[in-house]
Amino acid sequence: MVQFPYDSKVLAADIKQLVDQYHPLKCSSIGHSVLGKPLYELKIGEGPQSIHWNGSFHANEWMTTALLMSVVRSYAKALEEDEYFGSVKARDLYANTTLSLVPMVNPDGVDLFMHGLDASHANHNSLVMMNGANKTFASWKANIRGVDLNNQFPANWEIEKERKPKAPSFRDYPGEQPLTEPEAIAMAELTKRCNFDRVLAFHSQGEVIYWGYKGMEPERSFHMVEAFYKGSGYEPVRTVDSYAGYKDWFIQDYQKEGYTIEVGKGINPLPLSTFPYQYGRVKEICALSLSTPLR
Repeated sequence: MVQFPYDSKVLAADIKQLVDQYHPLKCSSIGHSVLGKPLYELKIGEGPQSIHWNGSFHANEWMTTALLMSVVRSYAKALEEDEYFGSVKARDLYANTTLSLVPMVNPDGVDLFMHGLDASHANHNSLVMMNGANKTFASWKANIRGVDLNNQFPANWEIEKERKPKAPSFRDYPGEQPLTEPEAIAMAELTKRCNFDRVLAFHSQGEVIYWGYKGMEPERSFHMVEAFYKGSGYEPVRTVDSYAGYKDWFIQDYQKEGYTIEVGKGINPLPLSTFPYQYGRVKEICALSLSTPLR
């Protein structure tokens, strides 16, 4: 049962319960947020194909964390009980793939979004100013320093710098240069260290999947995203006028499969009532990402 609101403390408790219950699931920290909160990575599997999922780059897209944690719980349960996860036996997935999951890239931002100024040790006046003088944080996407973590990667970052906010803000500010924020640095270092074959970055909203970047994506990305579409109904979109994202950088630097999955439709944050509906689609995409061989 998912507990709401799903903040960084709930995540930590959920991870402890999962790791205690399912021994094949391992947890470590890949770094810390601006306010010193651990950036958790969960790993499961012993196979040669390395698959990565992440959620909550953006604070008001926190539901992606709860969805991914529910999916990994389902996978671990299927593994323990020798059941199927998607269309493949979980134990076969375990033998063939190694899954990395960073469920909450932006814990400071998520906690600020959910609990307001009481959740932050940062300067309250500066946070309110970055938030347009608003003391409620329902539109907050950035990290606690007002930097948009998905505008932090060196993939035509200069384009975003030119056209996005020029100062820290609740959304869209790309920073003074790429990879200044500890959360973005931790994600880049993890990716370099692990040499992932396929990455899925979960955001909201739109029910679309962005899968290309300047023609650098491999041909197999087309076949993978078609499978995602058939399984979820999420519309594939090859290119969009957006740069400096994690998926963009991954495709640019590695020429491997990278996907930004926009969960749900409407406005952020997604209504809690939509969770069961979104869970089915996210689970299907996740299962396919593990079971589809690299061509």
